[in-house]
Amino acid sequence: MSQVEYLNPPGACPAQGLYSHVGTADKKLLFVAGQLSVAADGSVAGKNDFEAQFLQVFSNLGDVLKGLGGDFNNVVKFTTFMVRSQDIETFMKLRAELFPKIFKGPLYPPNTLLVVDRLVKEDFLFELEAIVSLD
Repeated sequence: MSQVEYLNPPGACPAQGLYSHVGTADKKLLFVAGQLSVAADGSVAGKNDFEAQFLQVFSNLGDVLKGLGGDFNNVVKFTTFMVRSQDIETFMKLRAELFPKIFKGPLYPPNTLLVVDRLVKEDFLFELEAIVSLD
């Protein structure tokens, strides 16, 4: 039986509740909690600004991946949560600009995009979780 372990990698922003940033059962496949637009001091970064939140979320996820000894090329799958469907076009544009900078490409991880009523705090517009594989 695999031993389940929960991790909060160095450099990760403060969790916004009773959870860890990462869960793993075999140290090769890791499940990263949804990353939010949280500044280093725990405050909401980019309030009412989807682009600012998008960039902060990817920065936070990058910090978690780095703390695990990996990077975006270790991502197996994303799940994206948004609270406003009108931000989907902006999301697609920002992702098209960012992904060639953070991934080897030309192919990128699968993504499931969900539009939800709200996130853990009403000020959050965007959340991104990932499944990661480390050697």
